[in-house]
Amino acid sequence: MQSNKRYDLRKICNIIIIFIIMPLVIYSGVTFLGDRKYYFISIILAMLSCLPFFLRYEKKKPQPREIMTIAVMAAISVAGRILFAVIPGFKPVAAITAITGIYLGAEAGFLTGALSAIVSNIFFGQGPWTPFQMFIWGLIGYVAGLLGKTGKMESKLSLTIFGVIAGILYSFGMDVWSVISISGLFSIEAYVTALSTAIPFTIMYAISNVIFLLLLTKPIGEKLKRIKVKYNILNN
Repeated sequence: MQSNKRYDLRKICNIIIIFIIMPLVIYSGVTFLGDRKYYFISIILAMLSCLPFFLRYEKKKPQPREIMTIAVMAAISVAGRILFAVIPGFKPVAAITAITGIYLGAEAGFLTGALSAIVSNIFFGQGPWTPFQMFIWGLIGYVAGLLGKTGKMESKLSLTIFGVIAGILYSFGMDVWSVISISGLFSIEAYVTALSTAIPFTIMYAISNVIFLLLLTKPIGEKLKRIKVKYNILNN
């Protein structure tokens, strides 16, 4: 009973951090700082992304192996984005982030997605879009982790559906930044226009997610399972 209460409290804290505090930080950066302090906002988001991961350990500290595992998954994600940079919209970041969430937990998934965005943009260029990418890719990893607890995320059908939805979510989220970057304000009319013009990219995001999820989930997932069992990490 006590364990369930701690889990419920941790889940509430995660929801507050991810769905309330982080959006407020991004909104504050856009509204009050005019997107000029995106490095500062990105660093704040990176620190906030760590909180759900560390909250799962309560009073004990995470093992170096656990932190290293997340770092490796983020590194694979970054390398994949660089490798496929020549194909617009075709990137494995969402897929690898989702796989991390499915097998290592929602908090690990969010942290991997956020780190993938800020680190890969060292190569692609940091900008006002970075906080949006951090949040959206992190959210994809977090949702994948929650769904992973159901035990149904390893089927091809589930991965396909999730890949499509994740592609749409990424496109819809980034179009919020697109509208604000053009006019300085958000309007429904401009947002609908942005969504319609971004349809080819949205389709590409969805297709790439499905392809990478179907290709990578089993081999990477099996390795992550073995690591968890061998070192007894990221099980709580």
